[in-house]
Amino acid sequence: MSVSEITLGHPPAEARGAEFRRGAAASTPVLLGIVPYALVLGAQAAQKGLSVVEVPLMTGLNFAGGSEFAAIQLWTSPPHVLLIAAITLLVNSRHFLMGAALAPFLRHLPKRKALPALFLMCDESWALGLADAKRRAAGGLRPAFSLAYYAGTALPFYLAWVIFTTCGAALGPVLGDVERYGFAMAFPAVFLVLLRGMWKGFAAARPWLVSLAVAAATYLVVPGAWYVAAGALSGLVSAWLLAGEK
Repeated sequence: MSVSEITLGHPPAEARGAEFRRGAAASTPVLLGIVPYALVLGAQAAQKGLSVVEVPLMTGLNFAGGSEFAAIQLWTSPPHVLLIAAITLLVNSRHFLMGAALAPFLRHLPKRKALPALFLMCDESWALGLADAKRRAAGGLRPAFSLAYYAGTALPFYLAWVIFTTCGAALGPVLGDVERYGFAMAFPAVFLVLLRGMWKGFAAARPWLVSLAVAAATYLVVPGAWYVAAGALSGLVSAWLLAGEK
């Protein structure tokens, strides 16, 4: 699927271009934040034995930073494929909820446009795209979801993630332990900014808090990266249970 097909929509080309640039401008501050931890992931993958070719294949086909960090932490030689696949499924399962939240705004799109848009969905592009769609809906604009704007946010994230994880893999052996430069702080910093923008009050944040508490407790008592799966699963279960209360 080409870039032009992803950004194709009802507005004229000039309007689509303006919307794409608007999305790219909105994504730039967050984009600068993901570059450091893309380098960290690439360097860690190289230290685990992945080649400069294998790293962009992983990050380009999976395109989900949290599960990739978890997979690299679990990576051995030979790798425990079933365990890594299970952890990846659990960590990425949040995309079911993200996609469900976005789905009402995508109903006007044919599958040939909606499916590539969903493939490019990450936490950052989802948050920006959903917030923009809600603003447009509140302002009476139809369709509320601007595919060109979303492409302007999502494509830079995708390209930057693949490019800079590859750079991290190439430079990792030269730089050594890249975490000593403080790059790892970019990962929680970006998510704190996104969470702040999505804050709807304490009641809506209860699944986050459950996930945090369970992940922290598991990290303290269970060796390995099981805290990632525990946090993801407990967050999903608590969100489902709390949704049943309403």
